[in-house]
Amino acid sequence: MPRQIFQLKMSLTGVRPPVWRRVLVPAGYTLDRLHRVVQHAMGWRDCHLHSFEIDGMPYGEPEPDGELALHDELDVRLDAVLGKGSRFSYIYDFGDWWEHDLVVEDAVTADVDERYPVCLDGERACPPEGIGGPSGYQALLVALAEQGAPADRVDPRHVQLRDWVGSTFDPFEFDAGRTDTLLRRFC
Repeated sequence: MPRQIFQLKMSLTGVRPPVWRRVLVPAGYTLDRLHRVVQHAMGWRDCHLHSFEIDGMPYGEPEPDGELALHDELDVRLDAVLGKGSRFSYIYDFGDWWEHDLVVEDAVTADVDERYPVCLDGERACPPEGIGGPSGYQALLVALAEQGAPADRVDPRHVQLRDWVGSTFDPFEFDAGRTDTLLRRFC
């Protein structure tokens, strides 16, 4: 029987302009493997807790003390809980609360000559970790847009944000080829 592949679109909620990725993943992946795909596709560093919510059911990596009532993501295959048209969420970093909206846009037969997962497309850089969630990221975007303004119009907090993020961060940069390489190497 040919392998089924899900085409997923993952979008970061609460940020403008939109940050999103489109990937192809085997439908037989477990949720823990999908977690790794989201991390590498979006550009996160996997430094924080995460969870999925599918049809009102929370999934993730159960904690030994059981504070979070999560079903074990290792035990759940995508094709057992999702199908074409399914919509679900992924939360990363419970402090900053990065919520991702995921949609199974299509279910196709695997190309025997292709290695999965694959990044097809996307837009914009992932926000830096530790920026303070969507509101902190919006403040960073304002600070970056203010760069080059006359000194008397510059908010000192914005200068601190720009210094914190460094000169190499470009919110509009996204390289699908580099992301594809990361996915193939680490997922």
